[in-house]
Amino acid sequence: MTERVTLITGASAGIGAELARVFASKGHRLVLVARRADRLTALAAEIGACGGALPMVIPCDLEQPDACDQVAAALSAAGVEVEFVVNNAGFGLFGTAAELNRGEQLGMIAVNIRALTDLSLRFADQLIRNRGGILNLGSIAGFLPGPGMAVYYASKAYVLSFTEALRGELGPRGVRVTALCPGPVPSEFQNRAGFAPGFDSAVLNVSAANVALAGYQGLMANKRAVLPGVGIKIVPVLLRLFPRGFILAAVARFQLRKR
Repeated sequence: MTERVTLITGASAGIGAELARVFASKGHRLVLVARRADRLTALAAEIGACGGALPMVIPCDLEQPDACDQVAAALSAAGVEVEFVVNNAGFGLFGTAAELNRGEQLGMIAVNIRALTDLSLRFADQLIRNRGGILNLGSIAGFLPGPGMAVYYASKAYVLSFTEALRGELGPRGVRVTALCPGPVPSEFQNRAGFAPGFDSAVLNVSAANVALAGYQGLMANKRAVLPGVGIKIVPVLLRLFPRGFILAAVARFQLRKR
C-alpha cells in the first residue's frame, strides 16, 4: 500500500510548526514545506525524537511560480500519496496598498492565494481516493474589509470563500474541508507585516498551540470553519448587526492606530 502523508506548508514557525506537532502526535507522517531549511530540519528531528515518523522536508519558497511543481515532484519521487493538505503558509503587510511595494503585495497573493489554490486542487484526486481533507488557514480578517492591510484582508476573504466552495464540491466525495480562522496570534507574522501586537492581540489572544489543536480537531470533526477562542467567535455575529460602511470606517480607524 502506498504510504499516505500530510502536507503542511509554512511549517517552520508559529501556527505551522504547532500544526506539525499536533498532526505528528496523532500519528500522521508529515511532509513539511517552508523557505527555511534549517528550521524544517530541526522540527523534523524534534518530531522524530518524540517517537513520531521522521517527516519529509521540502525547503521551498511558495512565492515562486514553480514552487508547487517542486513539491509535487518531491512527493512523486518519494512514492507517497497525500491524505491531508494543510495550507498554512501566508503573510501580511501593514500599510496603505498604494504606498506599499507592489511586488511584495503580489508576492503575498502568490503565497496566500495562488499556492493555496494550487495545492488544494493539485492533490484533489489523492484526497478523494484516501478520503482525506484540506485545512486552509484563513483569518478573522477574511470576514472584514481591511484598510491598512487591504491585500492581506482580501486574500483571506478569498481563502474563506474558496474553502467553503471546495467543501461543497469535495464534501460529497468524502473529503473534509475546513477553514481555520484565528484572530491575532503571537508569532513572527506581526514582525513581517510591520506592526507590533496591540489591544486586539491582548483581547483576542489565543496561543499558536491552541489554534493548531482547534484546527486539527475541527478538521477531523469536519467543521466548515473554526474560530479559536471565545472572543473571536463574536466577530461574525457583530458584523451582521452593523452596516458594511460602518464596519469599513471602524476598521480603518483601528488600523490607523497601528502606525
